[in-house]
Amino acid sequence: MSLGIKPLGDRVVIKKLEAVEKTASGIVLPGQAKERPQVAEIVAVGPGTEDVEMIVKVGEHVIFSQYAGTEVKYDGEEYTILSQKDILATVE
Repeated sequence: MSLGIKPLGDRVVIKKLEAVEKTASGIVLPGQAKERPQVAEIVAVGPGTEDVEMIVKVGEHVIFSQYAGTEVKYDGEEYTILSQKDILATVE
């Protein structure tokens, strides 16, 4: 799959996974009450820099800083472009 967005340097492009629509007790949340998702799938990875080696890979699920990155719309989809340093952990 060719995304069409190629991140530069130590940046990655992520696509946020859907927010939870129900609480554990079964209450359905309206759109504005949902938490912003902080788990995403990596869809593109930049080449890195002389100082930063890229350790994440396309297809991995990651947890990222809540206010990190720049949100962009491309081809009708919403993505976030952020630095690798804003990724906190990978999800197995």
